[in-house]
Amino acid sequence: MRERSSVGEVLWEPSAERIASTRMDRFAKGCRERHPQIGPTSEDLYAWSIEEPADFWAEIWDFFEIQGKRGDRIVEDLDRMFDTKWFSGARINFAENLLRHRGSEIALVERTEGRMPRSISRDELRERVGQCQAWLRSVGVEAGDRVAAYMPNCIETVVAMLATTSIGAIWSSCSPDFGVKAALDRLGQIEPKVLVSVDSYRYAGKERPVLGRARSLFRAMDSAERLLVVRGGGTSGSQLDADEEDWALAVLETESGEPTFESLPFDHPVYILFSSGTTGLPKGIVHGAGGTLVQHFKELGLHTDLGPGDHVAYYTTCGWMMWNWLVSALGLGARVVLIDGSPFHPQPDRLFRIAAEEGLACLGVSAKFLSLAEKRGLRPARDLDFPRLETLLSTGSPLSPESFDYVYREVKADLQLSSISGGTDIVSCFALGNPVLPVRRGELQTRGLGMRVEVRSPDGAEAPSGQPGELVCTRAFPSMPVGFWRDPNRERYHQAYFARFPGVWHHGDWVELTPSGGMIFHGRSDTTLNPGGVRIGTAEIYRAVEGHDSVVEAVCVGQRFEGDVRVILFVVLREGVDLDAALETELRQAIRDHASPHHVPRKILCVSDIPRTVSGKISEIAVQRTIHGEALDNRDALANPECLDQYRGRVELD
Repeated sequence: MRERSSVGEVLWEPSAERIASTRMDRFAKGCRERHPQIGPTSEDLYAWSIEEPADFWAEIWDFFEIQGKRGDRIVEDLDRMFDTKWFSGARINFAENLLRHRGSEIALVERTEGRMPRSISRDELRERVGQCQAWLRSVGVEAGDRVAAYMPNCIETVVAMLATTSIGAIWSSCSPDFGVKAALDRLGQIEPKVLVSVDSYRYAGKERPVLGRARSLFRAMDSAERLLVVRGGGTSGSQLDADEEDWALAVLETESGEPTFESLPFDHPVYILFSSGTTGLPKGIVHGAGGTLVQHFKELGLHTDLGPGDHVAYYTTCGWMMWNWLVSALGLGARVVLIDGSPFHPQPDRLFRIAAEEGLACLGVSAKFLSLAEKRGLRPARDLDFPRLETLLSTGSPLSPESFDYVYREVKADLQLSSISGGTDIVSCFALGNPVLPVRRGELQTRGLGMRVEVRSPDGAEAPSGQPGELVCTRAFPSMPVGFWRDPNRERYHQAYFARFPGVWHHGDWVELTPSGGMIFHGRSDTTLNPGGVRIGTAEIYRAVEGHDSVVEAVCVGQRFEGDVRVILFVVLREGVDLDAALETELRQAIRDHASPHHVPRKILCVSDIPRTVSGKISEIAVQRTIHGEALDNRDALANPECLDQYRGRVELD
C-alpha cells in the first residue's frame, strides 16, 4: 500500500505574480472598485456573489462583454427559487457569443485517433457555420426545432451545433458508442427534424461502422426529415438514400456567407441533455442559452482562467456535458482541441502527448483516467515537457487524495489541479477550482461564485464544517434548467430537485465543507453505505482499496441483509493476481484503517468488468439492483450491460 499524507495538506500555491495575472484577480478588483463593501479575500468575494446575485451576474455580463441586449431586469422572484427569472428583458444568441472572435488564428484542432490532425481558423469556422446554417434553413429548420447528433468529438459536430443554435433551434447530441435503443430513448423523445451522423469512427485501433445504426435510428424517428452524413472513413463509398445527404455536398458546397444570428430571450432553449437513464427512461433536461452562457464564461474564464491565446482540451464524448462546457471556451478566444478515440491508444500516454504537442494551458480528464494512468505506470513528467500547462481538471467521480499525489509527483509539480463537480442537471459546476487559491490534497478548492452551496444533514438541518451531508443550493442561479422535455407543468422537474428539501435544490451528492472553504465529495448520496446506521460515501472505500497494487478498480454497494445493510465489494484485479485469503485480509485491513471499521465488506468478490454508463461513469445502482434480483429499467443506458451477468446470484438475499 502507498503511504498516505493528510487530506487538506497544501500541495500547490500560486505565486503573487501568477495571482496578479489571472482574470479572477482582475474581476475581483473591478468588483471591489464598484462595490466597496466587498472584503479583500476570495471568501469575501464569494459571500458577496451569493448575497447580491443581481449585482454579481450583472458584473459577469459586463466583464465578459456578452453580445446582445442585457436589459435592466437582472433577476425577478429571487425568493421563489423554482420560479426565479434571470435577465428577463435580455436578447441574445448563443452561437453569436461563441463566434465573436475573428481572424486567422486557429479556433479548433481535431485530434482523432488514427488520423492526421485537422484545424480550422476562426474565420473559416464562421464560414462553415454560415454554410451549415444555410443548409439547415433550406430543409426547414426554424427556431425551436430540434437538431440531433450521433457524432464523435470532431470539427463537424461543433459546426453543426453552432449553426443550429444560431437559428435558435435546439441541439442535442450523443456519442456513436450508444446503441440504437439507447440513442432512441434519448433523441427520439425530442422529435428532431434533422439527424447528423458520421458513417464511422475509430476507437482503440479499430474502424467502427455507424451508418447502419444511424439509418435505423433515423427511420425510427417519424419527425426526422433529413439524415446528414459526415463521411468518416469505413463506409465512405456507401450510396445514400433520397432523404440522406452527404455533408461534403450538402454543406461544404453551399454558397458561403456570414451566418446570421436570431436574437432570442435569455432563457430560450439551447441544449437538451439527458440523465444517465439507468433507472428509467432518460430525462431530457432543457437548458437555456443565456444561463448556460454566463455560467460557462464564469467557470471557464474566472475559475479556470482561460482566455485569448490559451489552448484547452477535455477528454469527453458528445454525450457528456463536458463537451458542451468545453466548446463554450471558443467564446473566450481560447483554442479548443477536440480529442476523439481511446485515451490509451496508440500510446498509453496519448492524452499527455497531445497536451505536450498542442501546448495546452488546460487539460481535462476523468478521475478514473488519472487512477488508471497511475496503475499503468505512466510518468509524463519524466517523458514529456509541458511548458504551457497551468491547469489540470478532473471530474466524473471524486478524485482520490492518492491521485492528487500522483499528479504532483508524476505529471507536473507546478500546476493547478482542479477537481470539479456539477452535473448534466445544471450543465456546469457547483464546486471547482480557483487560480488564486492553494490546492489542498483531496479537496475541491472552492464553491462556484454565485452558487449558494450548502451541506444539509438528512433531516434538513445545516451540517457544520467537516460533517458530511447532502449537497444543496439554497438560492437560484442562471443555469438551472428551463425544465424537462415533455413536462409541461414542471412536475417531474420539481420532483427531481425540490421534493426532498422544499424550496431548496437537492443535488444528490454526499459532501462536506472543509475549514479552508473547500469541499470533499464522498460519492452519490443514493449509493452511500449505511450499515448499522453509520453512513459513508463509496469514494472512501475506493480510495482505500484502489491504493492496493493488485486492484485495478472496484465497485462497492450496500446489500439489504437481516434487517440491516451489509457492504459487498467487487474488485477487478491485475492480470495474474488471484483473490486469495491473504489479499482479502489486506483489503479489509486497508478499509478498516483508512475508511471505517463499520464498512469493512462482508464479502469481497472478483469480477472481470464493472458496469458503466455510456458516458463512462460506474453504475453502482446497476450492481445494487442486480444483486437484489431487481429488474434494471434501462440496460441500454449501460455501455457494457453484459458484465452484470457476473454479479447475478453471487450473494444470497435476505
